[in-house]
This record gives sequence, structure tokens and C-alpha cells, in this order.
Amino acid sequence: MAVDFVLSSPLGPPACEKDAKALQFIEEMTRNADAVQERVLDEILTPNSQTEYLKRFKLDGASGRETFKSKIPVVTYEDLQPEIQRIANGDRSPILSAHPISEFLTSSGTSAGERKLMPTIKEELDRRQLLYSLLMPVMNLYVPGLDKGKGLYFLFIKSETKTPGGLLARPVLTSYYKSEHFKSRPHDPYNVYTSPNEAILCPDSFQSMYTQMLCGLYEREQVLRLGAVFASGLVRAIRFLQLHWRELAHDIRTGTLNPHITDPSICESMGKIMRPNPDLADFVADECYKENWEGIITRIWPKTKYLDVIVTGAMAQYIPTLDYYSGGLPKACTMYAASECYFGLNLNPMCKPSEVSYTIMPNMGYFEFLPHDPHAIVSPTKLIDLVDVEVGKEYELVITTYAGLYRYRVGDILRVTGFHNSAPQFHFVRRKNVLLSIDSDKTDEAELQRAVENASKLLREFNTSVVEYTSYADTKTIPGHFVIYWELLMKDLKNSPSDEVLDKCCLAMEESLNTVYRQGRVACNSIGPLEIRVVKNGTFEELMDYAISRGASINQYKVPRCVNFAPILELLDLRVMSRHFSPSLPQWTPERRR
Repeated sequence: MAVDFVLSSPLGPPACEKDAKALQFIEEMTRNADAVQERVLDEILTPNSQTEYLKRFKLDGASGRETFKSKIPVVTYEDLQPEIQRIANGDRSPILSAHPISEFLTSSGTSAGERKLMPTIKEELDRRQLLYSLLMPVMNLYVPGLDKGKGLYFLFIKSETKTPGGLLARPVLTSYYKSEHFKSRPHDPYNVYTSPNEAILCPDSFQSMYTQMLCGLYEREQVLRLGAVFASGLVRAIRFLQLHWRELAHDIRTGTLNPHITDPSICESMGKIMRPNPDLADFVADECYKENWEGIITRIWPKTKYLDVIVTGAMAQYIPTLDYYSGGLPKACTMYAASECYFGLNLNPMCKPSEVSYTIMPNMGYFEFLPHDPHAIVSPTKLIDLVDVEVGKEYELVITTYAGLYRYRVGDILRVTGFHNSAPQFHFVRRKNVLLSIDSDKTDEAELQRAVENASKLLREFNTSVVEYTSYADTKTIPGHFVIYWELLMKDLKNSPSDEVLDKCCLAMEESLNTVYRQGRVACNSIGPLEIRVVKNGTFEELMDYAISRGASINQYKVPRCVNFAPILELLDLRVMSRHFSPSLPQWTPERRR
């Protein structure tokens, strides 16, 4: 299929002088993308030339592209894990970076059940802050008047640990929110939050959510935009309001804070905000008491212009729910980032979710792209430079960072949609190999297989086994949860597994899933109990027949381990004989295993 070449026009006019400088910076970076990339590679390689890693490949201080590409291999996390573990254990020699590793940023990807550790350096905070500073100047081009109100953002920190060598290990956003860049940020009339820092920085997720919602209700007439990092977070906030509006209305009516809020810093900051407001309490109660919650966001926050949430990739499954709650408000996906590196921003943030494209900022790191063709017999090995990618083609992102990752495969699959000046724009297609995701968790096929195998061990004493299985992420429930369809072979019907045993199978599966999933279940309440639906014998044969009727080859057919096509889900659900849920929370602790 032919794809039109898209070249966007210059940005402007800016809303203020500060915005003008930011937009001019974007233009300069994207206009000279290749030269900026060349400079970035030199800035990374030259100071790091004496690191153990680069010396191993005999780079000998060279910083040119061709030498770099010919000598430095393309790697995955598993390739770097021994070096990363040495740093985590306390080795302070220049292994990956000549700069001291300041902390580890924990990725939502997993390795042996643990979050991956991404090394970072202090200077990276400045680079991330630079990208943040570009977001509102772009948004102001599309939504005027954002300096006349506030943003209600549900932002949270997550647990942090220390490695054996004493370095902090925590999610990238927790690192940012706890930094002086965030806590001591200068006042910007275009970027004022309803929530005080104390509410955002509270480690207790209930107290944090409660007080952020309370502040948002108090300032309902000031709110111009609602946001969370991921769409799932905003959906969860609305569900929280459904569950707790009575307590919130009581606090507003009396001007007193819920006794479950005990964090001293929150209590002090909320004391400056809270006041009795019976009229507002009546309004909140009247709206929330109604059975119909369609458009609840614009009913409670009537001046809301857009939702600021990521709805690309796995988060697209929440779009219908957000449309229902917001009456179809625009959803702005403003930036593209990961634990390893921040990549770029959306220069057309008010576009439809299906049309979101991110412009890679060439100053953030050195970017290469591995052509991705899932149907290719032989995988391509030659990497393409940033400015040489082709519109319409898909690539896996490969990065070299200032913090010591060299030619590292991120695992994101991107499709080129066009260019802004000479910088390409990408649509996020998916995470490579990710099968299931509810929030920030990522479960691949191998992990799901292990979980099924471990759970099915509980069936052995009943002479029962799992014949086939598939899955899907059910986001119609709040929070969303995994649904696993099992077809069982029972050799002794008089000794079939009980409901209690099958419930325990659900928990056994959860115990087998990665730490990010289990943290979502236990600490964040962002994932609901796993569900197993037992289907009638022969269901998966019918599934195959259906696929063949739609053109699948009988010789090449494989049972899909994840489904989201409505007719297939309907076929499966019509054949469900029993449903089972995890009876308790899986084990999770913030301490790292190694």
C-alpha cells in the first residue's frame, strides 16, 4: 500500500516569549537532525572511551559512526546484565559509563521476575527536564487559555529499593517527582496543578489518590485538563471517585479531613486548602449518586478541554471507557519516553489516538532502527540511521545513551508516519513480544506459559490437565484483570477438581507472574484478581474451525495465546462452564531479590 510522505509545517505562533524559545529549539533540533545525531554520538563516546565496555571492543577512542557501527554489537538487557549487576553490587569502576552511576531506573519490563535495572547519571535529569519543558509550548499552540486555570493530574510515586551496593532503584517517574526539578519547579501559569506536592509524593497510594481527588473537587471550576501518565490511571481515578464520593463529600461539607489520611505532610498541606463548602458537597453527592456516570468528567469538571493521558499501544484498550466518562473529550498523548531514555514528543497532541505520532528529538540520545518484518524468513541485521528511515516501514528502536547503554534494543516497534523537518515521526505499534498488559505491566508468551504450567500442577492429583488455553486483558472491569480460558481434560470425572482448587490455580498463576504485575495487584491496586474461565471440551477445535473459515491455513494454524477479536471472545464466552478468581493477593515485596 502506498504511503504519502508527510512533512509538517513550522510550529507557531507561540503563546508567549518562553514558548517561542522552546518552539525555536524544536525547529533547530529537527532541522539539523543528522548533524545533531553525529554530535550526540561524539558526546557519548569521547568521555566514555576508557570504559571497560568500550575498550573491550577496541573502539580506541574513535567516535565516528562507521567505526562505532562496525565494532559495537547490538545488545539486549540480558547481554548487559552481568555488567549491570556488578554496578548494582557496588563496583564503582568505569564499566559502562565514565560518569558515576547515580541510581538505577527500574523498567516495567522484567528479567527473571524482577524489574530491569537501567543505569542513569545525574546529567540525565537535566535532559529529561528539557523534554518536559517542550510539552506545554506545543500544547499551547492547540489549546488557548491554559494559563487561566489548572490541571488535575493523578500522579504517584512507587516503591524504591537499594541495590546491594547501595544505589537507589526506582521507576523513572518516581525519580523525577522526587527530584528538585519537580519539587522546586518555578511557577508556570500554563502548568499549575490542583494537587500539592505532598499529595503526589505520599508513598501510600490510597492517601495520595484521596487527597489528589479531594483537591480536584475543591477546585472543580478551575480545572482545564485532567491527566494521568497512562489511560489506566485516569480510569482508576474515576473508579476511586465512584467508591469514595461519600467520604469526599463529607470532608468538603465539614472542612475536615478523613481520619484515614494520616501522613503528616499531607495533613499540613490540606489544612491550608480545606474549608466547609456545603453547596459543593451537595453538588458532588448529587452527581455521584446518579446511576449513569456517562460524561461524569465534564459534569464535575465542566471547563475540561482535554484529557492528558497515554492511549497508544496497550493503553488503547481504555479509549472507549474514557470516551464514556468524558463525553468524548480529546485525549492528548504528549510524549514518548522509557526508563532507558526519553525519546520525543507529539507535535500534534490533539489528533485522534489512532493518528498519534511522536517526533524523535535527536538531542536525547543516539538512535538507530532495526527493520522489522514479522514475516521475513531471515531477520535483517543492518541498522538504519535516524534520518534514513522510510515512511510506512516498521522498525525496532535501538539506542545509545549518555548513561552507558550502547546499541541497546529497547523492544519498541515503531512505524514511520512522516517527518518534521528532517526528524522522523513514529507511531508506536507495540512492545515486542508483549502478550498481556493492564497497567505498566508486561507479560510475554513464555511467562504466561510458565504460569499455566505451574498452576496446572495443582490439577495432577485429580488426574486433570490443561488441554489448551488462551487469554485476554479485560479492561471493562475497574481495575482491569487477566482472563485465562482453560479447556481441561478430566480422566476421572468422579474426582474432578473443586471450585476451591481452581481458585487456587488462579493464585498460582499470579504467583508465577512478574514483580511488576504483582506490585500492581498488591501495592498499586491497578490490577484486579486473575480469572480462569473453564470452557467446554471441543471449544478450541471450534476456535480453529472459525479461524480456518476466515482464511487461516489448517497446516499453519496455532492457537493464539491472546485474543481480543470480539467474535472470538463471544465464541469462548458462550462455552464457559465455570468462572474462578484468585482468592487472595499474590506475594510481593519491594525488596529486590538480588
